[in-house]
Amino acid sequence: MSYTRAEVADRAGVDPAFVDRLCELGLLTAAPDGFTEGDVRRARILQSLSTAGMPLDAIGAGVRRGIVDLGFVNDPAYALFTGLTEETFAAAANRTGVPFEVLSAMREAAGSPPPRPEDRLRELEMEAIPAIELQIRHGIRPQALERLLRAMGDSLRRMADVEADMWMSDVMQPLFAAGASTADIGPQTAAFSNALQPLSERQIIALYHGQQSHAWMKNFFEGFEVALARAGLYEAVERPPAICFLDLSGYTRLTEERGDAAAADLAARLSRLVQKTSGQHGGKPVKWLGDGVMFHFRDPGPGVVAALEMVDGAREAALPAAHVGLHSGPVLFQEGDYFGRTVNVAARIADYARQNEVLVSDDVVGASGNVPGVEFEAIGPVELKGVTEVVSLHVARRATT
Repeated sequence: MSYTRAEVADRAGVDPAFVDRLCELGLLTAAPDGFTEGDVRRARILQSLSTAGMPLDAIGAGVRRGIVDLGFVNDPAYALFTGLTEETFAAAANRTGVPFEVLSAMREAAGSPPPRPEDRLRELEMEAIPAIELQIRHGIRPQALERLLRAMGDSLRRMADVEADMWMSDVMQPLFAAGASTADIGPQTAAFSNALQPLSERQIIALYHGQQSHAWMKNFFEGFEVALARAGLYEAVERPPAICFLDLSGYTRLTEERGDAAAADLAARLSRLVQKTSGQHGGKPVKWLGDGVMFHFRDPGPGVVAALEMVDGAREAALPAAHVGLHSGPVLFQEGDYFGRTVNVAARIADYARQNEVLVSDDVVGASGNVPGVEFEAIGPVELKGVTEVVSLHVARRATT
């Protein structure tokens, strides 16, 4: 398909004068039958570069001298730089019944600023709307959808950032070190990039389905629990969850001394340790905190076992010494995170713990029952920073008998 100058500007969402400027600089050149979809992508990318402060004159000079090249955007892998459709956000909201606020959250989840009602949708955004429309029709609340979209956007942003960093460090920089110019990168990586893109999409879907299977199991359990309890076939155990904080002693100082590469290595080893250990005991990492991790455990007893294993695992993995705090009680779940007094107390207990120590509250001991292979030693009431009342703490250890 070919386009006129006006159509390129329209699809890229730029001013026609901007397209004229690109043509003057030799950054866009029409074929005999007009401009191409690649030119639309180029116009959009160049507009973003210009907005970020990159002089178009310098880019044009670089292209003419063969220093930089945008020819790679014609490759299939760069189809993600889609153009604009004719439909506005206001029109899409009216057509689908999806509130404008939800459509706005969708654009923000894709990494862009919130739109105005008169702004036009991108082609990729059109692909996301049918799922949202179906959820609205089946009674999913707009507020719940906005929460979901924000969580998806945050997770996908982190994935995309790490992926881009990996591409720079493991693909582009080795080529630069071998003497390649910026203009050489596109042609030298095209085959790899085009082959990787569809496989990466399949990989993401496969991993997402794996995470869904674990998350859905929680709903299965709770649904069966309610049904069987109502029928008198099962007596649910009223046991509050546990929040656990694991911190690595001296992590920040160590990474500052050793640099970014060492920090990335430590983070990767910590991630492998906590993902494996917490998952085996019914827990899940909630968020990473620079020098540690916050976990949620449905059952406090297995949470204590996991904490002991993670402390031992940190030592075996040559990580800085770990110290852990656990507290059990009601929590508020919102935006993929947990909040409330239980969280705050657990964090303060972790701060109080010494290296290679697992400290738990009275509530954890009471809710854990008799945990095989674990014993608790009371250390008495303790005043914790930021907690108004004293908290009775226990050291959790491997049972000696």
